[in-house]
Amino acid sequence: MGEETKIGFKDVRHMAQLSRLDVSPEEESVFAGQFADILGYMDILQEVDVHEVEPLYSPVNHEFRAREDQTRAVRSHEEILANAPEADEHYFIVPKIV
Repeated sequence: MGEETKIGFKDVRHMAQLSRLDVSPEEESVFAGQFADILGYMDILQEVDVHEVEPLYSPVNHEFRAREDQTRAVRSHEEILANAPEADEHYFIVPKIV
């Protein structure tokens, strides 16, 4: 196998912070082990010789068909305001937040 990548608690805390997750010390340990397992599998896949393997074939032709953007009124202003807990003639009324 290639060089093993080590995921430490510092890395787990950093990823949790980026994800805006609160992670307990017990979870840090579990996640560090899971990340290490995932990277270990990636190392194994890196070693597989795929030079003789043909690319996957799909019988379906995957063409991207873009359409022009068109505006259209799906609901009237009155229908939308009817769903509001509170509204005047033109706008939703919401509590003031300072």
